[in-house]
Amino acid sequence: MVADYELAYLKRAVALAEEALNAGDEPFGSVLVSDEGKILAEDRNRIADGDSTQHPEFALARWAANHMTPEERMKATVYTSGEHCPMCAAAHGWVGLGRIVYVSSSEQLGAWLAELGVAPPPVAPLSINEVVPDLAVDGPVPGLDEQVHALHRRLHA
Repeated sequence: MVADYELAYLKRAVALAEEALNAGDEPFGSVLVSDEGKILAEDRNRIADGDSTQHPEFALARWAANHMTPEERMKATVYTSGEHCPMCAAAHGWVGLGRIVYVSSSEQLGAWLAELGVAPPPVAPLSINEVVPDLAVDGPVPGLDEQVHALHRRLHA
């Protein structure tokens, strides 16, 4: 369940996704928040240069591994515009980060890409819990998911 106070973090993730789109990247953004509610790090997609591993969720997992204790990581939450891909979910799990809250799901993204006539990504769209079974995950978030859908429509227009 997503609490009202969490909407600010999710809106920031969507704003980062729009920033990515405006910079020529695919629209994905993520925010890492401590258990006290402090934004510790944030990033956006950076794959336009040809490195398809430059996802914000992966960058935040690396940041957390280098800047947080295992206990701090376990209590933190990642807020993201789109559900983690399997690569990012695995990084999240290996680093031991806590809960994930996403605006739009991988299932939604797949449907949107099909609707837009775009080929699916080269990696199977597994859910986060298929990759990291016991992780607390919430999403999608009705209303905000339509904002993410609009960003993908802009990307593929």
